[in-house]
Amino acid sequence: MRASQFFIATLKEAPSDAEIVSHKLMLRAGLIRRLAGGIYTWMPMGLRVLRKVENIVREEMNRAGAIEMLMPAVQPFELWEESGRGPKYGPELLRFKDRHQREFVIGPTHEEVITDVVRRDVKSYRQLPRHFYQIQTKFRDEIRPRFGVMRGREFLMKDGYSFHTSYADLEREYRNMYDTYSRIFTRLGLQFRAVAADTGAIGGTGSHEFHVLADSGEDAIAFCPASDYAANVELAEAVAPAKSKVGAAAAMEKKPTPGKTKCEDVAAFLGLPLTQTVKAIAIMAENPEGNEFVLLLLRGNHDLNEIKAQKVVGEFRFARDEEIVEALGCKAGYIGAVGFSGRVVADRSVAAMSDCVCGANEEGYHLTGVNFGRDLPQPGTVADIRNVIEGDPSPDGKGTLELCRGIEVGHIFQLRTKYAEALKCTFLDEAGKDQVMEMGCYGIGVSRIVGAAIEQGHDERGIVFPATIAPFTVAVVPMNYAKSETVRTVANTLHAELLASGIDAILDDRDERPGSMFADWELIGIPHRVVVGERGLKEGKLEYKGRSDTEATMIAVSEMAAFLKLKLCG
Repeated sequence: MRASQFFIATLKEAPSDAEIVSHKLMLRAGLIRRLAGGIYTWMPMGLRVLRKVENIVREEMNRAGAIEMLMPAVQPFELWEESGRGPKYGPELLRFKDRHQREFVIGPTHEEVITDVVRRDVKSYRQLPRHFYQIQTKFRDEIRPRFGVMRGREFLMKDGYSFHTSYADLEREYRNMYDTYSRIFTRLGLQFRAVAADTGAIGGTGSHEFHVLADSGEDAIAFCPASDYAANVELAEAVAPAKSKVGAAAAMEKKPTPGKTKCEDVAAFLGLPLTQTVKAIAIMAENPEGNEFVLLLLRGNHDLNEIKAQKVVGEFRFARDEEIVEALGCKAGYIGAVGFSGRVVADRSVAAMSDCVCGANEEGYHLTGVNFGRDLPQPGTVADIRNVIEGDPSPDGKGTLELCRGIEVGHIFQLRTKYAEALKCTFLDEAGKDQVMEMGCYGIGVSRIVGAAIEQGHDERGIVFPATIAPFTVAVVPMNYAKSETVRTVANTLHAELLASGIDAILDDRDERPGSMFADWELIGIPHRVVVGERGLKEGKLEYKGRSDTEATMIAVSEMAAFLKLKLCG
């Protein structure tokens, strides 16, 4: 490829609405252009990156035994009603009516469609297992699209679905996909972690997320450096304290704490450790009989994990100020469980505490020396309802936890029979009896990977792409290409040799200043650059510089192609 025949649309400055590094650099490098909120045109340079990601995903999925297909982006809403998911999915599901007033959706995912395909065409255990996948555009009507392709409304996704006669066979394919995804992200040249995760709105019994590690990641990941344990903080277990509870050593006292509503401020005011305080969080549990006022108790230095708490108390919302006053007689900031006769759920760490500090249910006052079993009943429920913190014991017992940030780019689920039961997707077993199929679901955010790769790989000059997904692997940059026949001949010859060797090279034959050409290729993130100049040619050499190299290296003209091949193999 020659630069004069391609379309290079770099910008000196990113638009003011670009928020994070990947968004800014993708716009500046001319990879994407905004059409509407959360909707982007993939420019020629960006499309090359997208297709390289897509090809690696496709090769590994085919290698794993999955079969590619392509399902419609537009789906009849009646399928979503049949699965029971339509009314629950929310406003992210873009719905519309055709000219006949029939309702349709633009698919954010394809569980319903693939299950409908399989229930029509797969009838016998002899036709199972099957694993179908597609790489296709999805649409989710995000209320606030942001971060460019990282949280857009329209995006490219690989979604796969497997169907099985038994849970054991589903588990086998789940392990196959875990290994396949690990190979995909390794080939993409990304630092990543597979973490145990919550199944969320899609449902099922087990899942793993695959995260590209980056400081800008929205997700917090807990991992143990001494073992393979890793989990999303939403799911990571906070192990119960190993030490047994110490008996009460102090009497309960009510102490004035004027204006101190946060545990940190109360602890500092009283001269006590933050770990001795207990925060009470008032919620309204949504029960069929009506809402129930419940207190959740956590140690002062811990944060509530809403997903864990929901698994204990069911659906809930945080109590309003007037509901707190009605139940406890004071406003939030001074509330506690002493004297409260309703339901109390205590985190494991709180249940092991003695001589606690908590709200006195009176504005401007807290209680010290509070002990369960003496000053208030033992909590009705003790459970893990908090986020883990650094230094917590690893649940596998092999060390302590550390935290890092990650960008979710892949997710695998054991759906089990959720959709198959709802859509009556059955097969005849060996005895001729109808059985419900077991299902798995496996997604990769193809377009999101491009943004995540940039979040992980960039510097002050621009993008630092892994060689496997860079739009071009090598940029051949001649000085005075139009004026020097010697430079032109050497540059053309090297470019042709690289292409003949299967190396994705671009020859910058534009009539631009050297500094401008260098800046473009560094901004775009081309991994390898070769400069062809008259000064170097006088010594029979070319200048090589890797994207992350601090200094250039002079290589003999006759050795440059072999040098680059060796670099790429390494």
